[in-house]
Amino acid sequence: MRAIWLLILSIGAFAHAADVAPLESQKIAYLIASIETLQGAQFIRNGVSYNAKAAADHLRLKLRTAGSRVVTADDFIRLCGSASSVSGIPYQIKFPDGRVVSSEAYLRQKLAEFKP
Repeated sequence: MRAIWLLILSIGAFAHAADVAPLESQKIAYLIASIETLQGAQFIRNGVSYNAKAAADHLRLKLRTAGSRVVTADDFIRLCGSASSVSGIPYQIKFPDGRVVSSEAYLRQKLAEFKP
């Protein structure tokens, strides 16, 4: 139930973007919710660790800032979810078991799993 609520909140973050098709909006909301609901993961941005909620909030901010440049879920991953737009350093996710993956790889995997 929490994931559904987060999905609805995420859709509101970019519902104003007229150029984003409804299915792409659903995909982007799903990707943000998949980050926000990760338990115990740390999100490493420019060498600093953040919790799941802070990471999702940052992605929503980047999405709003990107505006009309984000039309597809792929655009979202490329422009918002992969690396710092300031430093260019890739974002990483550190899982509770110590495994570290790039946020781009994680988001692309989640996008491949998306079922409308």
